[in-house]
Amino acid sequence: MNFDSHGCCHGHIMLSNFHTSQREKNRPHLTTTVIGVFHYNPFTNAAFILLPHCAVGAISFIPIAPFSLGFKVTNFSGYHLVKSPFFASLLRTKFLLQKEKTKWGITPKTKVLLVSNSAGEARAGKLNMSRVLVHLLGVLWVCWWLASIGEAQVEYLRYKDPKQPVATRIKDLMSRMTLEEKIGQMVQIDRSVANAKVMKTSFIGSVLSGGGSEPLPRATAEDWVNMINEFQKGALESRLGIPMIYGIDAVHGHNNVYNATIFPHNVGLGCTRDPDLAQRIGAATALEVRATGIPYVFAPCIAVCRDPRWGRCYESYSEDAKIVQEMTEIIPGLQGSIPANYKKGFPYVGGKTKVAACAKHFVGDGGTAKGVNENNTLIDWHGLLSIHMPAYSDSIIKGVSTVMVSYSSWNGVKMHANRDLVTGFLKNTLKFKGFVISDWQGIDRITSPPDSNYTYSVQAAIEAGVDMVMVPYKYDEFIQDLTLLVKSNIIPMERINDAVERILLVKFTMGLFENPLADTSLVDELGSQEHRDLAREAVRKSLVLLKNGKNESTPLLPLPKKVPKILVAGSHADNLGYQCGGWTIKWQGFNGNSDTRGTTILSAIKSAVDPSTEVVFRDNPDNEFAKSNNFEYAIVVVGEPPYAETAGDSTTLTMVESGPNVINNVCGTVKCVVVIISGRPLVIEPYVSNIDALVAAWLPGTEGQGVTDVLFGDYGFTGKLARTWFKSVDQLPMNDGDPHYDPLFPFGFGLTTESVKDLVARSTSAAIGVKHNSWELFGAGG
Repeated sequence: MNFDSHGCCHGHIMLSNFHTSQREKNRPHLTTTVIGVFHYNPFTNAAFILLPHCAVGAISFIPIAPFSLGFKVTNFSGYHLVKSPFFASLLRTKFLLQKEKTKWGITPKTKVLLVSNSAGEARAGKLNMSRVLVHLLGVLWVCWWLASIGEAQVEYLRYKDPKQPVATRIKDLMSRMTLEEKIGQMVQIDRSVANAKVMKTSFIGSVLSGGGSEPLPRATAEDWVNMINEFQKGALESRLGIPMIYGIDAVHGHNNVYNATIFPHNVGLGCTRDPDLAQRIGAATALEVRATGIPYVFAPCIAVCRDPRWGRCYESYSEDAKIVQEMTEIIPGLQGSIPANYKKGFPYVGGKTKVAACAKHFVGDGGTAKGVNENNTLIDWHGLLSIHMPAYSDSIIKGVSTVMVSYSSWNGVKMHANRDLVTGFLKNTLKFKGFVISDWQGIDRITSPPDSNYTYSVQAAIEAGVDMVMVPYKYDEFIQDLTLLVKSNIIPMERINDAVERILLVKFTMGLFENPLADTSLVDELGSQEHRDLAREAVRKSLVLLKNGKNESTPLLPLPKKVPKILVAGSHADNLGYQCGGWTIKWQGFNGNSDTRGTTILSAIKSAVDPSTEVVFRDNPDNEFAKSNNFEYAIVVVGEPPYAETAGDSTTLTMVESGPNVINNVCGTVKCVVVIISGRPLVIEPYVSNIDALVAAWLPGTEGQGVTDVLFGDYGFTGKLARTWFKSVDQLPMNDGDPHYDPLFPFGFGLTTESVKDLVARSTSAAIGVKHNSWELFGAGG
């Protein structure tokens, strides 16, 4: 059996004869003669046999019913062309076996033999067709028997053929799936309860790593790949071999993984107002995620945070819907840019270096009352559409693959149970064709208290339009309840089919069926220098200068690099965990410098200043220490500790306890710049008068050099506030355009500076201009 350039195969049909010879002392011999040829197309599952007229004349009388041969004979220039579906199934078996052997470097030559022990001749045109027919029938009977017991016949599976349209593949696969297999596709479980057996026997469609859920501490990219492939192999061993999709939160880089590049959180990126930067960050994140074998991320968060008391405010780009819309450009970075004329609403993932993205959390999560996480968003339809919905429309236009539902409610209705918004608006009005996924145990929280009526929660969520449920642990109970609801005709089969078709659409679109297993070809992308340089750029563009000097004529920044001695103080100056914030390595973040690799602000300062400059660090110096050491200036780095979600909800919005003390002790005696590390505006108004310069650095991530790049004037300040900085928490919520708007620093505020290089160039140019003008005046006077 040989393969042609089109992937088809062909070969000879041989007649073999045993005979004896007097010359060879009656020793039996086997001779073979070509009596025909065959051609097989695996993509159409069609087989053709070309035989001489005399051969086909006999074959055409073979009884059809017992053997299901289905021969169709056509005259063809002295020969006959025989088309046989049964022969096609036999050849497909050979084709698949030989294709598998060829994959491993084995290339056996295959021939189809008709065996005879007669001494008759076997030359085309002189065949003893009665004997040929007898032996042909014998061979075909054996083949038919093997096929009947499932050992010879391999059915053509359209859903596994990448040349077929995606819609055809989905239709074919859906027609083969049982209810159990369909429901399995709708389940996402945490890696801690996953294994190959569970994947295979429960037909699990997806696995995730929750915050901090890793194969082992400080796991390498290879460790991640190996773990994920073990789960995937289990899925592929299921009856239909449907691959699972592995998902993870990658909200500011690949933030669960040791040694990954940690970019600034969205609260800082919004201040850059740079969609191109967001796209480049998305592309870098996709590479690092793929380096660990993961094809799906729960990002971006496109919430519009309207109250900084909310514990997830740092996941939001801005209080302004337009800025959030613009920053959805991260989606083409993650997934790739959609081709021209691509169908609106359909998911898109552009290859093995891209990942499926997830716009979250639908919808209104950033508008909850008093900034309480998972609370009720009280807003009319117009407000919902104009503030919280626009970024979803943009995300869908850009081909986002999935949308995650919010824990919150809209006017009292839980979003996980809101059919009008999830199915009615998102799927029907916005024409979103990807799949909708729940949040972590999101359906459990439909009832109050959570999980008090799980069967009802399953029903409400699926009927609302949730397609995949992040269970993440009790998958058996979910499968049991949903199966019962379908078999009881409470949830129609059409709803299950819609969910599974959407899930399969994403999987087929991203090439998961063709490339289900991860490899280690991209491991060098994890934490690469190129990505760290990009993160450093993002940090310096995100910084917002709120004050520079006690008056405009005496700016403190940029700081000189060469001075006798400087003081660095504050709890956040030498703490990588504080610098990165929540959703870093662990769900709630970490404290200290050992959980991942990066550069603290203190380390960056030491690298930035002149070697002759003495850098003194004290976490919480007293006033006397600051006063008695003759420091040229001080850099005070303070802020809030890491947190995530509800743990970050705050009614006070204050710094870590030592922060105000450090500001008062240091800035009262030494010229100081205060750098605030936080996921939102904090109470700072009481201390501003003592501060010479004030910088909002947000949560910059692992690349602390981005902060010093701007403090010391290698680059100028360019960031603008993407959210209002209040005077006191009593004013909240307060957003740009509100009638009672009276901020400490308004939305859009941000002082700018020039880099030292530009300042020198401008000063030199001005000096040359003055000199040139003076010579002109002198000449004119002479």
